Amino acid sequence: MIESNRPGRKNLLVVITALATMAGPSPAAPGAVRLTPPPGIAAWLADDRHLPDPLQAEPVAVQSFLAAVSAAGQRELVTRYPGVIGTLDGAAPSLRYLANHQGMRAAGPPYQDQEGQILLFDPRGNGRVAQVFGDLSTADRIAVLVPGVATRADNFWTGVGGKRHRAPAVQAADLYEAAGRQGRFAVIAWLGYDTPAGVSISAAREDSARAGAVALKRFIAGLATIRPEATIALLGHSYGSTVIGLAARDLPGQVTDIAVFGSPGMGVDNVIRLRTTARVWAGQSTEDWIRWVPGVRLFGLGHGTKPTAPAFGARVFGTSDVADHDHYLSPGTDSLANLTSIALTGTARP
Repeated sequence: MIESNRPGRKNLLVVITALATMAGPSPAAPGAVRLTPPPGIAAWLADDRHLPDPLQAEPVAVQSFLAAVSAAGQRELVTRYPGVIGTLDGAAPSLRYLANHQGMRAAGPPYQDQEGQILLFDPRGNGRVAQVFGDLSTADRIAVLVPGVATRADNFWTGVGGKRHRAPAVQAADLYEAAGRQGRFAVIAWLGYDTPAGVSISAAREDSARAGAVALKRFIAGLATIRPEATIALLGHSYGSTVIGLAARDLPGQVTDIAVFGSPGMGVDNVIRLRTTARVWAGQSTEDWIRWVPGVRLFGLGHGTKPTAPAFGARVFGTSDVADHDHYLSPGTDSLANLTSIALTGTARP
């Protein structure tokens, strides 16, 4: 939902008012949600080598195609089509890292000097970025962090409002550090969708979450393709939990754990309706203002029962020392300890 470092009563009033006073007919039923074409797709599809369609080809088909291309040929594709290779699910991480650093240098500030293993980069619009901590090529356990509203590519490393504890890259790095930098573990901060901008009706609706869910399903299918032996934990903060909830039913079996925190709702009213075989975890601090947001769906607004509500049926983990809506992944908190344990072993303490 709406991220805030304060109790957020004004923000809350806006949301509750919207939920309670929305008049007239319900919003129109959403049409089919499609993936965003990557930069350079037209030239890629026009290439006479019949390159795989990045929007239509399954990640396993992409992997097979690239495996038949020589190392020199792969490097040539990176150089010629960095925007496509850098977002191509099923491509080897090493190729995507090369392509995305090329794209980031070309994009200029604030991206050109960023370091790290960048698995996704698209500067258009609000931007899309994913960064890997650890060795994805050998990891047998992968955690994917999905952030909430107001997160953009240009604050991915610095945090919403310049607050580093709200930066997905910082949060993922803290999770990786808390796990002890284990060699068989990797963390991915994934901003693969356009989040709602902030206090608005869009944050109470699921339009952005539906689009995010489509992109997340594709991304996780790509991970399962390149690391079929690995298991995956999905961690969703705030509105990111709604994205995960809408994607849950179509995720591969490698996803063994879903953990949400500071969640306004997952788009369903109970665990059964997620239609997932994964263990579902939920945490919410008593100091988090999100507790005041109604767990309802009304006139196309709201995200359903809170995941920490007993009726929802999730496994609730401890968050007793989390001071607000934005510190669930802060070092030293019981919340980070529990999320680390879920990410590593699928266990946590209440």
